[in-house]
Amino acid sequence: MLNNIGIPGLLLIAVVVLVLFGRGKVSGLMGEVGKGITAFKKGVNDGTKEIEDEAAEAAKDVTEETEKDKV
Repeated sequence: MLNNIGIPGLLLIAVVVLVLFGRGKVSGLMGEVGKGITAFKKGVNDGTKEIEDEAAEAAKDVTEETEKDKV
């Protein structure tokens, strides 16, 4: 259904949204969408860093001190 909209259809939809909501509302909405995307990316990066830190901590040498002395 939505796979053959094309450029003219998208422009028509954009004009209708702009007329219905006004430039100020659309601008504010796009600003909020941008903030949401930024927060999402930050969350993903923080989660990835946390996982990498946990993996690095798990990979530390856990050999007992007495075993290290034998080598």
